[in-house]
Formats: sequence, C-alpha cells, structure tokens
Amino acid sequence: MPDLITVAVVDPGAATSEGRDEENAASRASFLKRAVVGGGTLLTGGVLIGGLPSLALGAKSAAQDVRILNFALLLEYLEAAFYTEAEARGLLTGETRKFAKVVGAHERAHVAFLKKALGSAARSKPQFDFRDTTSVQSKFQSTAIALEETGVSAYSGQAARLRRQTLPAAASILAVEAEHASWIRDIVLRKPAPRAFDKALTKAQVTNRVNATGFIVG
Repeated sequence: MPDLITVAVVDPGAATSEGRDEENAASRASFLKRAVVGGGTLLTGGVLIGGLPSLALGAKSAAQDVRILNFALLLEYLEAAFYTEAEARGLLTGETRKFAKVVGAHERAHVAFLKKALGSAARSKPQFDFRDTTSVQSKFQSTAIALEETGVSAYSGQAARLRRQTLPAAASILAVEAEHASWIRDIVLRKPAPRAFDKALTKAQVTNRVNATGFIVG
C-alpha cells in the first residue's frame, strides 16, 4: 500500500457539493443517456448515480482532490462489491475464480485506502444488484473487463487534476487496475495489451458507463 495521503479540506462543504460548471451542460446530460457500456453484456437502466461529485475544472486544490478521490471511491466500492459477491457465490471456475479472489482483495484494499485518506469526507457505500453477472462465468468475465477498463480510463482522466502530493497514491492504484484489465483479457483469450495508448475518459463518460450497468440501486 502506498503512503497514505490525507486530504485536508479547508471548506468541507465545497468538497461534497456539486460543481457549478457542469450544471449548465444540458448536452452532457443528454450524452450520458446515449452512451453504453462496451461488450453488450451489461444491462442498461436502473437508477442514476445520485450525488456523484462534479469535478471542477479550475485550479488544483484540496477540495478538488476530495471530489476526485470520492469519485474514485465510488468506482472502487462497485468493483469490490462485484468481486466479493462473485467469490461468495462460488460458481466461478479455473483461473477466473482465482482472478476474482485476488482482484477482490485488491479492490477492498483500495476502498480501505481511499476511505482512510478521505476521512469524514468519504462518501457512503451504495447498494448494488449485480444480478447474474457474478454467477454466470461468461457474464462475469465480460463485466470484469468493462469495469477494469473503465477504472483505468477514469483514473487516467482525473490524474492531471490532482495536486502533486495526491497524484502518486492515485497513480499506484491506476497501475494495478491496468494489470487487472490485462489479466482478465488474457483469461478470455483477448490481447492483454491491445493498444499503445489508452484513452482517458471524462467524469461524465465514466458516470454514464456506471449508470448504464444498472448495478447501483440505492
């Protein structure tokens, strides 16, 4: 685990309030409804993420670090719960079963790390419904690829917004998420490193991918 970064917030309210810059972006809201998760195995619909922090586009600050790390924490909650449920159901086999166990432990460690860094500013864990994606091996594999690749692109998209003292912690998680994505792709006989460069995703794009799964139910 990297050295713990504790994010000091001068104005706690600013760390948890929605940013004003995206409230006027009606076209972005429309975009969120149109995009889908790649792979075709994830169900659409379900509730939209309520209270997902907006990521300010202004100068770097402790408050912005908190918003970004809370955004990352939501993704880590999702991944940790997904792998934990898959392992508990006990229906995966072979290397996929090993992958779920190892990666689940990593994601739970990420959750614990981010919660400790955020302290009282950490967002609460949502409720999830993964349906049969944690019990049908082929659906688990496709979902794991989508979640891990989304996580990598999300961290890449927000890294430049973090202050220098916070960036190394996020980068260390990004590296592990990339390893997860390569491992599960290799398990299903896809190229583990198909591209020379990965495209970073905006907060809006990541939000849509998460919403499109329908996994967050409360």
